Amino acid sequence: MSFRSPYPDVDIPDVSLFDYLFAGLDEDVAARPALIDGTTGAVTRYGELRAQILALAGGLAAQGFVRGQVAALLCPNIPAYVTVFHGILRAGGVVTTINSLYTVREIVEQLADSRAVYLFTLSPFLPQADAAALEVGLPAENVVVIDGGPEVAPDRLSLRALLSGATPPPTVDVDAEHDLAVLPYSSGTTGKAKGVMLTHRNLVANLAQGAPVIGVEPDDRILAVLPFFHIYGMNVLMNGGLLHRAAVITMPRFDLAEFLRVISEHRASYVYIAPPIAVALAKHPMVDDHDLSSVRLIFSGAAPLDAELGRAVARRLGCLVRQGYGMSEMSPVSHCIPAFRDDIPLGTVGLTLPNMECRLVDPTTGQEIDVPETGTSAPGELWCAGPNVMIGYLGDHQATIDTLDLDGYLHTGDVATVSAEGYVTIVDRVKELIKYKGYQVPPAELEALLLTHPGIADAAVVGVRDEDGEEVPKAFVVRQAGVTDDDLSAQDVQAFVAKRVAPHKKVRRVQFVDAIPKSSSGKILRRELRTTTSG
Repeated sequence: MSFRSPYPDVDIPDVSLFDYLFAGLDEDVAARPALIDGTTGAVTRYGELRAQILALAGGLAAQGFVRGQVAALLCPNIPAYVTVFHGILRAGGVVTTINSLYTVREIVEQLADSRAVYLFTLSPFLPQADAAALEVGLPAENVVVIDGGPEVAPDRLSLRALLSGATPPPTVDVDAEHDLAVLPYSSGTTGKAKGVMLTHRNLVANLAQGAPVIGVEPDDRILAVLPFFHIYGMNVLMNGGLLHRAAVITMPRFDLAEFLRVISEHRASYVYIAPPIAVALAKHPMVDDHDLSSVRLIFSGAAPLDAELGRAVARRLGCLVRQGYGMSEMSPVSHCIPAFRDDIPLGTVGLTLPNMECRLVDPTTGQEIDVPETGTSAPGELWCAGPNVMIGYLGDHQATIDTLDLDGYLHTGDVATVSAEGYVTIVDRVKELIKYKGYQVPPAELEALLLTHPGIADAAVVGVRDEDGEEVPKAFVVRQAGVTDDDLSAQDVQAFVAKRVAPHKKVRRVQFVDAIPKSSSGKILRRELRTTTSG
């Protein structure tokens, strides 16, 4: 038996994301702060932001950028990120957001797969951006320096130059239901990263669905330390803040001292976090040195938040703590504890969002699990359908049909229960994806990389818990015949991987084994590896 939100469906306008967020700016809204640079304190107002977006759309059109083309964005959270992101969309383009910690190899893979024709980045990222652009055949003149100018990046196309042109924004007739808006990359339920095709309607729908329950208000100041390249930071923090006419405070990276300073000095009231930040807020003595009285609500996502940890944060800061659940493939939110509900257990991910329908399905039998009249259901894989669900994975039909069924249900790969009241709790994971501090780590990618080492015959990677309860990647490695402990140590394996991947993908544990357990079809038996206690 399927279940829906207890809240009524909301209206989803048939408009582009730009029109949804910026079409109705009156004078009062135009004068409100839209973006605050957490580092410098510089303020960009809504009217200024809209003008910058329109100017960039015109500048891109003058360069020959047309509807449907893809532009990549490699940049940490700064106010200009918002201008570039929405300028590309207003020009009729598609944005593929790249993790700012990616190596050249990882940038190359995303540029090539997305077929990006422009790459926007900051000058400190030019070495890896230029190297990746060269490898995929992207002309140097199409690598745009966001902080560029004659004094920073002479002879390079800069954001400043694109903004200063006199070309008006193009007339673009966006088909909200079918035109792509963004291509974030996700490993989905398993395997290597894939481009998640999200349309304008997908993003608009999820913003509309979240509006009645997320609880952001116009006078809020939202701290945006979670990266905009991730769908959570992109559509919940950045776009969600803009929708509600709040002020979004940008931070380029997480540093606890700076995080606390920015909250205190800029009076942040609504703070989005991932669970590792909750640990610091609950336990670190530095918290007591800062005035955090402005914080009224902390919302946790990207990984499960332990209920007691959440309560400890709420007690220490004297604020509300809520959590939600979602995936890149759902734009991203499907469930959350509403801001105004104190009766929903914090260990759950709350209620289904409006306009969504969910099922729980036994992953072994395929039988649908009923919602109980009292108590809590048996566990089953969570399936979700709604207007926020992606249209598929870019160029990967098999992965699409493996994840999205003919009835429109996204098979999340997560095992959940649902209570009679409709409270959903994530209890396990069918999928193999590792979540390290909220970041996705696909085991298949690390396994493929390990197998390129001449001293490794076979390898498998699973998620295990470290001393702090954090899920970390652990590699099980079979040495090549004749390779000894002196030839290949655990430290050698870790260093080999660390040189080739972003920091969050590093292998944190290594165990050498004689063989990798596999099924008759060759599938790695990860459950057997997880029961291995050594190392």
